[in-house]
Amino acid sequence: MATNLALNDRLLRRAMKIGTMRTKRETVNTALKEFIERRQQKRILELEGKILFREDWDYKKDRNDREYCR
Repeated sequence: MATNLALNDRLLRRAMKIGTMRTKRETVNTALKEFIERRQQKRILELEGKILFREDWDYKKDRNDREYCR
């Protein structure tokens, strides 16, 4: 998808240097991928303390049971 963007040249040059990337396209694509990954990780961290697990759950037994089903 062709897109024209008005990017901050100073930030772009700095990102290219830090990331050792050669092109603006590569730099922007890498930045977008890292942005998405970071936001997804942040969403996972927000679940901390919100998921309740059964105290009687035996994860080792569950894992072994699933291995035998294969």
